[in-house]
Amino acid sequence: MEIDAVVARLRDGMTLGIGGWATRRKPMALVRAIARSDLKDLTVVAPYGGPDVGLLAASGKIKTLVFAFVSLDHLPLDPHFRAARQAGAFAVRELDEGMAQWGLRAGAMRLPFLPTRVGLGTDVIAEAGMKTIRSPYDDGEELVAMPAIRMDAALIHVHRADRLGNTLILSPDPFFDELIARAADEVFVSTERLVETAELGLPETARYNPFERSVVTGVVETPFGAHPTGASPDYGIDLEHLRTYGAAVTPEAWADYRTRYVEADPAAYLEAVGGAARIGALPAPVY
Repeated sequence: MEIDAVVARLRDGMTLGIGGWATRRKPMALVRAIARSDLKDLTVVAPYGGPDVGLLAASGKIKTLVFAFVSLDHLPLDPHFRAARQAGAFAVRELDEGMAQWGLRAGAMRLPFLPTRVGLGTDVIAEAGMKTIRSPYDDGEELVAMPAIRMDAALIHVHRADRLGNTLILSPDPFFDELIARAADEVFVSTERLVETAELGLPETARYNPFERSVVTGVVETPFGAHPTGASPDYGIDLEHLRTYGAAVTPEAWADYRTRYVEADPAAYLEAVGGAARIGALPAPVY
C-alpha cells in the first residue's frame, strides 16, 4: 500500500492503536500523514507514547487518549502532549504500565478481561472505571478485572516485511507490538525495507517475526519511517530533531515546524531532516 491509501482506510471517531515505545520504532511517517489529514475525534491507544502522541495532540486529532506514559526518553517530557493535557484538550484513560499490558493481552486473546493484582490499593481502578473480581478458587483473592483493550486499527513500524504481511523486528525492543497487532481489527505496517519472503525465513532471523501475517491488513514501504524515533540497527534516535520538535511550542514555531516537517511528503521530509546519509549514521542509543 501507499501511505495515503492507509489514511484513506481510517475514519473519524475510530480507536487507533500505535505501536513502538517512546522514541523507538514509532510509525512516524504514518502518524504525520494522519496529522495532515482531515481525520478527527480519534481515540488513540498509545500505551507507551512518544512524539506520535505529541504530534497528534498538537494537530488536534485526539478525542480520547489511552496511555501508560508519554516520553521522549532522553528528553523526558513531550511539551506538546503536556500542553494539551494541561489544557484539557482531550479525555484521558491513564493506566499503569502493567494494566496496559494486561488489557492488550486480553484484547489479543479475545477475552473480556484478565485478572491482575496491578492497581490494587490505588485510585487508578476507580478513575478508569474498573471493577474487581473474586477468585472462584479456595484462595478467594480479590483481583482487578482489567478490561480488554481493543482497537479498530493499529499502526506498527518494523524493519523488514514482505508483500504478504510477514514482518521482522530486528531491534531488541519488540515490547508489546505483537499484542497491539492481535488486539486490532486491522493492522497497517510500515517497514524500512520491503523484501522477498525468502529473506525473512533465514534461520538466524525467523524468530524475529513478531506476529502472524494473517493479522496484517496492509504493508507500506517507508525508509526512515520511524524518524525521528530510532529503528536500530538501521538508525538510532535523532535527538537533535527531537529537540527541534520539542522547541516548537509557540504558535509561530509550531506553524513553521508543521510546514517544514508535517506537511512535507516523505521525500521532502527526508531532505529537510538532513538526508538518508545523516539519518543512517545516527548511533544506537545507550541507556
